[in-house]
Amino acid sequence: QVQLVESGGGLVQAGGSLRLSCAASGRTVITLDMGWFRQAPGKEREFVAARGWYGPSTFYADSVKGRFTISRDNAKNMVYLEMNRLKPEDTAVYYCAATGGRGAGLSRSTTYNYWGQGTQVTVSS
Repeated sequence: QVQLVESGGGLVQAGGSLRLSCAASGRTVITLDMGWFRQAPGKEREFVAARGWYGPSTFYADSVKGRFTISRDNAKNMVYLEMNRLKPEDTAVYYCAATGGRGAGLSRSTTYNYWGQGTQVTVSS
């Protein structure tokens, strides 16, 4: 069983930055595909970024490409989402997700078995 706990959300002005953290327990992140998703009020949960368990491969939604970076710290068993040049449309609850080394379909929420509780990100204009 994998437990995920997000932190780092908050209120930031447009153009600012935040770093979200996801602490994993129960399994090492080096063996997990990790993803970040978000859900805004009244909208469906959408893919943001993912990192496959193998090698350095990362994947991003077009809406965040060039602004967000997903990274992994194996020693701390953590995954991060660095968010820069934030926009009001980035406002959402952000969720960390994990699955056991599938290496494919990482932009689909149905791929993931484990989810965190979410952390709120609010970007003011």
